[in-house]
Amino acid sequence: MRISGQFRAVFIALIAVVAASITSAAYAESGTIRISVVKAGWFIGGSGGSGTLTFRGRVYPLSIGGLSAGLVFGASQTDFVGRVSQIRRPSDVAGVYGAAGAGAALGAGARAIVLTNEKGAVLQMSGREVGLMANADLSGLVISLR
Repeated sequence: MRISGQFRAVFIALIAVVAASITSAAYAESGTIRISVVKAGWFIGGSGGSGTLTFRGRVYPLSIGGLSAGLVFGASQTDFVGRVSQIRRPSDVAGVYGAAGAGAALGAGARAIVLTNEKGAVLQMSGREVGLMANADLSGLVISLR
């Protein structure tokens, strides 16, 4: 009988953990995001821009900033449009996003990216890049609500 009581307690605890994770994932929502980022550099690069998050019918202004290190030459502007998922409130979008990437733009080109921050927000964006840029770098992007 003692083993079945311990088994029952472990089983109930396991069910509680699974139920909590299912309900928290079920309440996560998504929104749309539009950002415009200007990137420039010579070995070390910087980026900055602005954008908007549309979430639950409201529009929230965003500020974007970041650094890149590696092979970074030139300057470009990229206008991204996409979806942000796994958020519960607008402030979940704010945070630090890291990426490793490589690419080149001469004139106009396309770009797609998927990023995740420390709060679990997932950005899936694509857009048009204009400029003269060659990069193979590690970069960090900081998004904040204005």
